[in-house]
Amino acid sequence: MIKEYIEQNRQRFLDELFELLRIPSISADPENKNDMIKCAEFVKSKMIAAGADKVEVCQTAGHPIVYGEKIIDKKLPTVLVYGHYDVQPVVPLELWDSPPFEPTVKKTNLHPDGAIFARGSSDDKGQFYMHLKAFELMMKTNSLPCNVKFMIEGEEEVGSENLGKFIVSNKERLKASVVVISDTSMIANDIPSIDVGLRGLSYVEVEVTGPKIDLHSGVYGGAIANPITILAKMIASIHDSTNHITIPGFYEDVMNLSNDERTELNKAPFNLDEYKKDLAVDEVWGEKGYTTLERTGIRPTFELNGIWGGYTGEGSKTVLPAKAFAKISMRLVPNQSSKKMTELFTKYFESIAPKSVKVKVKDLHGGEPVVTPTDSPAYIAAAKAIETTFGKKAVPTRSGGSIPIVALFEKELGLKSVLMGFGLDSDGLHSPNEHYGIFNYLKGIETIPHFFKNYAEMQTQPSV
Repeated sequence: MIKEYIEQNRQRFLDELFELLRIPSISADPENKNDMIKCAEFVKSKMIAAGADKVEVCQTAGHPIVYGEKIIDKKLPTVLVYGHYDVQPVVPLELWDSPPFEPTVKKTNLHPDGAIFARGSSDDKGQFYMHLKAFELMMKTNSLPCNVKFMIEGEEEVGSENLGKFIVSNKERLKASVVVISDTSMIANDIPSIDVGLRGLSYVEVEVTGPKIDLHSGVYGGAIANPITILAKMIASIHDSTNHITIPGFYEDVMNLSNDERTELNKAPFNLDEYKKDLAVDEVWGEKGYTTLERTGIRPTFELNGIWGGYTGEGSKTVLPAKAFAKISMRLVPNQSSKKMTELFTKYFESIAPKSVKVKVKDLHGGEPVVTPTDSPAYIAAAKAIETTFGKKAVPTRSGGSIPIVALFEKELGLKSVLMGFGLDSDGLHSPNEHYGIFNYLKGIETIPHFFKNYAEMQTQPSV
């Protein structure tokens, strides 16, 4: 019944996703404010068409949240589906092989059935839209086994500041049994997996100021500190020769895994040669003493996400710039606090600045690390669903990425989350040529109803 419905509606499911992907819902850019509203209204209309009740575009101080629900019996468990309709900026535009907001289907080695190239295809429009189509399927086939609530936000890519406030103000409306999120990836299409851990995040912007204005580099060069040079030296000093982070206290709260736990983690299928080939690098890099899987899953990191200053246009302009800037992300592991890490970095960065410059650190946003249980009814229901549709057992893995709202769900709503993503790490999230496999999209729609069925059978405690 599930496969038949998907086959009958396959092209419509794709066409609707293409329509969603054509909306440039870039939350970080004020110029896209109307697009954000348009996207929220689109999600609302499709949620209603799928069969949800009480569907509403909820205004916030930033971008709106789309909420809807279907309560079939208050005695049954309730699944809260979370996703986000906002996307990352598309720069550098020249590196895209096709327009980022014009979905283009192309076959690739990993996606022989075709992949949808467009910004947001995998992160997270393609993945949250699977849930709307799976819900539609269950409604049309009269097979919805429990209650469902949807909360699709528009600020995940900029820190989810207003979603946190929305949750605090709507605890009764959001009352549920579990949260299910599809905003993560699998190891491979033939090696399904479920994320059981997410790193936290501290994201900051730094500003280094030298002279009051840009100066002639010939007249003043060699006599006045160049903010770009100083910034580069300061950033470089934060990793030592073993790629260990030098910020005092940075590792103080890190939860270290036992040798047995590390051995178990490294059992996940992983080919280092293929990893390097896929990324076109000759060697990997990272903290000494840890494998690539450990470096991206259980160890904290410090990464420079962008750096600029001075003249960057065509041709030459010989200036000694007044300012230099950088955006920095620190990925955190269990027991680390994003607030504490931001404070430690700020204190250290200010302390290593020479007197020839002034520095300023702006806290942009953050989120806490989480580890989800593998013995919960929700995880078991997801694992069984994946085994049913993929024909293989799901491998538990830890993700290097961050979904800050997961920790907030637990803190404010007392809810655990199951991270049932269907993308691949190679989908180009946050990069040019982001894409999402048609196989993955349709397989997600097929798998989600099995999760609902399994969870409803396992979880009988009433919660609405």
